[in-house]
Amino acid sequence: MDWFDHSHHSLHFSLFSVSHVVTLAIFIFVAVIIFLYRKKLNDSKWKIPEKGTAYSLILMEIMNHVWMYVHGVWKIGRSMPLELCNIAVILCICLLLTRKKIFFELLFFIAVLGATQAIITPALTYDFPHFRFIHFFYSHLFAVWVTLYFTLVKGYHPTFRSFTKLIVFINLLMPIILIVNKQADGNYWFLRHKPKSPSLFDVLGPYPWYILTLESVLIVISVITWLILRKMRRTFSA
Repeated sequence: MDWFDHSHHSLHFSLFSVSHVVTLAIFIFVAVIIFLYRKKLNDSKWKIPEKGTAYSLILMEIMNHVWMYVHGVWKIGRSMPLELCNIAVILCICLLLTRKKIFFELLFFIAVLGATQAIITPALTYDFPHFRFIHFFYSHLFAVWVTLYFTLVKGYHPTFRSFTKLIVFINLLMPIILIVNKQADGNYWFLRHKPKSPSLFDVLGPYPWYILTLESVLIVISVITWLILRKMRRTFSA
């Protein structure tokens, strides 16, 4: 059961190692397949695989919490599904089960900007074939793939209103995250302090101003992403 244990001496993850590069190759390959076969994938028969994917994500999240509980590392201040990538997985599951556009609108920017960045530069300890490696990439990869699937295959597209909904959503969640952080001695969204390791936060200013700077960066990048996507839609439809 080495793949499910708590020791990582023989399975220590390294950035751009063979397992990471292979995962990145799979990530790009599936994304390209979704694009190339977008018309063939737009069939009602894919509704069952959509639900199957949702249930697999639910199972993977349950197993992750079981792993943390079994090994005594589950803590309210760091183990609840409150990080943006966790929220992306929840939105992804809701989208797959309901196909409602509101879930897509909230998921799009979090997945494209957040989950993609996490796939390229993962904050990960365990290497393949450890469960934590599989869980991390399974949830993050599918968050992006499902977003691409609904964009390219199902014709869902974010609008400027989608972007405003995301900003409202994040700012409504932020007070809740702050309360949880204070009560549980947590640091969700890095709202209490910067990460100890070197990161983008180091160039965003001191606490608490880096929080406002980070939100400004999110707004700018999201708008740029929306403008690029709008330009691409017009190019392909021309």
